[in-house]
Amino acid sequence: MKNILITGGAGFIGSHVVRLFVNKYPNYNIINLDALTYAGNLKNLKDIEERSNYTFIKGDICDTEQIRSIFLKYDIDAVIHLAAESHVDRSIKDPFSFAKTNVLGTLNLLQAAKEYWSNNIKDKLFYHISTDEVYGSLTDTGLFTEQTAYDPHSPYSASKASSDHFVRAFKDTYKLPAIISNCSNNYGAYQFPEKLIPLFINNICNNKPLPVYGTGENVRDWLYVEDHASAIDVIFHKGEIGETYNVGGFNEWKNIDLIKVLIKTVDRFLERKEGTSEHLISYIEDRAGHDYRYAIDASKLKNELGWSPSLQFEEGIEKTVQWYLENKEWVEEITTGKYQDYYKDMYANKNPI
Repeated sequence: MKNILITGGAGFIGSHVVRLFVNKYPNYNIINLDALTYAGNLKNLKDIEERSNYTFIKGDICDTEQIRSIFLKYDIDAVIHLAAESHVDRSIKDPFSFAKTNVLGTLNLLQAAKEYWSNNIKDKLFYHISTDEVYGSLTDTGLFTEQTAYDPHSPYSASKASSDHFVRAFKDTYKLPAIISNCSNNYGAYQFPEKLIPLFINNICNNKPLPVYGTGENVRDWLYVEDHASAIDVIFHKGEIGETYNVGGFNEWKNIDLIKVLIKTVDRFLERKEGTSEHLISYIEDRAGHDYRYAIDASKLKNELGWSPSLQFEEGIEKTVQWYLENKEWVEEITTGKYQDYYKDMYANKNPI
């Protein structure tokens, strides 16, 4: 029985990874550690919360004693590290919290793994999930590869770049078995509605403005979250120690073009004439340090480990829009803050640490 610690497992990407591993690998004990800050929602995992191979722990990756206790109590064999502050706008307003969680929290986990595995490194793994934003910005041509030099432009991407460097340093200095993956923009079910796609779906439904930074010409590569979870599964089981793998959806879109696809899709689901809601688009002052273009070359992951995304963007958007329209109660509980009561009701008296 392998004991796997997944950090940030109540968040957007993390909840998909936790669900996948709990359902697919009954011989794994999955320990989900999440601080339940604003973006953590245990209702994302309501369907698996009673499974015998699943344990939730409320905790902070910066809490040294708690992390050590978890390694000791659960005899952790592997870490899948997703816990992070991740919203660029928030990082611009409060860079210190990003440095604390993303850098010092990662360092705390690395140190605990190094100490606990010091006498038995066999079959252990520290898998760190990062972002393509560490690479900086591209012009109209070119792709980010695993050899692209780091050039972060926001406090968020700087904090993730630093955490990546610490993971590599622990691998090189202490021989900690580690792997890193850098992914492009994720979208799909259970994404906190501060992010572009769920925010705009909700605003279109409620005839609210759609604020677009600058001219909307910035380009992003989009990855369906369930495809990302499957890539994490493949990398965890097949990836080579010390390697980095880029995970992308092969779906580059200008922000404004993506928004227009969203508008047409939501309008159609709401039985409006497609494009009716375009009048909601509102151009606002560009974000400070706004990178022009991200584009991932995921050919290493495809060629060496056999992974490729299952969905093209339009198909993923259809599924995503449908999910948010069918789960309006979930969105409402996020906007009212009611979702934060779920931990108090279900877990507060049975937290194992």
